[in-house]
Amino acid sequence: MDQRISFITLVVADVEASRRFYVDGLGWEPEVHVAGEVLMLRAGERLILSLWDRMAAEHEIGPVSAGGTPPVTLAHNLPDEAGVDAVLAEARGAGAEIVAEPRRREWGGYSGYFADPDGYRWEVACNPGPIGQSVL
Repeated sequence: MDQRISFITLVVADVEASRRFYVDGLGWEPEVHVAGEVLMLRAGERLILSLWDRMAAEHEIGPVSAGGTPPVTLAHNLPDEAGVDAVLAEARGAGAEIVAEPRRREWGGYSGYFADPDGYRWEVACNPGPIGQSVL
């Protein structure tokens, strides 16, 4: 098996609310949109973020737990701190809850977090280390 991830699928309560947030609010371009069922957004050269309606997901994969903070964090890495501040402001303008204001971190970077309509946490970071620079 190749060492790669092709799709990240998140189960969401309301695909249309997710569309309003990611497409209308953040300006992402949909690759596939089946109203009420799934929204797929290109998140990288070979990576799709798929937002899948809870009922459709449970039909295929079985029960999905709900409640609390989902145990996953997505990250958006930027080359500088100003970019972090700008993206967090854009997310706030799109209706995101800022769950951690940006600040300098003990690992040497600068980051903050927002939550999308389903509570998925997005880290917005400037990671000056080699691994952070490798994904710019």
